[in-house]
Formats: sequence, C-alpha cells, structure tokens
Amino acid sequence: MTSSSDPAAIRVLIVEDDPMMQLGLEQSLSSHKNIEIIGRTDDGYLAVEEASNLKPDVVVMDIGLPRQDGITATQKIKEALPNIHVVMLTSHTTENEVIAALSSGADAYCVKGTSVENLVTAIIAARDGASYLDPQVARQVMTHLKTPMSTEDNPAIGQLSQREMEVLKLMVEGQSNPEIAAALYLSPNTVKTHVRGIMNKLAVDDRVQAAVVALRAGLV
Repeated sequence: MTSSSDPAAIRVLIVEDDPMMQLGLEQSLSSHKNIEIIGRTDDGYLAVEEASNLKPDVVVMDIGLPRQDGITATQKIKEALPNIHVVMLTSHTTENEVIAALSSGADAYCVKGTSVENLVTAIIAARDGASYLDPQVARQVMTHLKTPMSTEDNPAIGQLSQREMEVLKLMVEGQSNPEIAAALYLSPNTVKTHVRGIMNKLAVDDRVQAAVVALRAGLV
C-alpha cells in the first residue's frame, strides 16, 4: 500500500472487484498528497472486515461486488463504525440505485469515469462530515424522474425563499459552501445559515437528501 508522512492525510480503503479499476484508483488517488491508501479488497464481506481492522477515514466503495453488494456492506460498516465515511463509486446511476445507496448511509456518490479531482473532492467532503452528490449523478437522476413531486406532495418546498432556491440549485450541482458563497457573493456563514434553513424546511438530515428532494420535485 502507499504510505504518507503527512499525519493529516486521509486514510482510504478501496473496495473494487475489477482489478484494473482497483489498481487505477490506487495509483490516481495515491498521487494526491493528502490521501493515503491503506488497503484494498474486492469483496463485500471482506470490505466490512477490512474496515473494522484498518479503521480508514473513508471507504471508496463499488456497488456491484461478489458475495455482498456495496450497499449492504456500507450499511454494516455504518452500523458498526459510524465514524467511517463511505464514498460510493459506481456505474449505477438510476434514481432507485442512487437513493438506495444514499439511504445505506453513504456520504457521497460518484460515477465511475469521473475525474480524479471530483473523486478527491468527494473524499475530502466525506472525511469532513459533509455530503457530496456527483453532478453527473444529479443529471442522471433528473433524466430518470418520471413523476416529479409537487408542492402538494411536499408543502415544505413552497416555503423556500428565492435565495434558498438559488443555494439549493448549487448544492444539487455538487458545489461546496465556499463555492456557493463565491457564486452568490455571500459570506460562508450566510451560506451555512441558508443550508441549515433548507434542511430544516425540507425535513432532511444532510445536503444529499436535500438534493434528492429538489430533484424529485423538479426544482432544479
């Protein structure tokens, strides 16, 4: 495995059953100065064991794994080790699969083929306790929506202010609080306040759930 002399490096476990993909992930991620690859496995059951043994900061998890899929493995890791964060990296992009993955406790969701920069952004966000929804996933979910939710289905949607709607749109695009602040010419603290307000009004626990509600409602 790769090593790092930086004590603040993010310790990552890779779970991927495609040998070439696994190797590519290790090589590309380990080239980033703030990431240390501490293990890799190709099996859902072993992923839970390795997470328990190695205590990584972040697990990069595929969904389609032998013996036990990545969604089930994520659920077990989160139940036993809630301080470990999980980034789903998969080719599965239908609405049901995305929501199932996020409902399992995954902190972030990226599509295979995404740039290394996007994946690193997702890993850092997950480590920091934030949520990240790959912009490509957001677009894929929107294309699969058949019956968007209306304000009658969720009256809270109508309670969002114009500014909160602007913030929510950028959240769906995967932008961080600092990026949203820069785009809207707001202070970071003001953005944090808007994000909290959005989550409170939509009765969700994190940014990803807020993004899913927005996508279902056809708001963005």
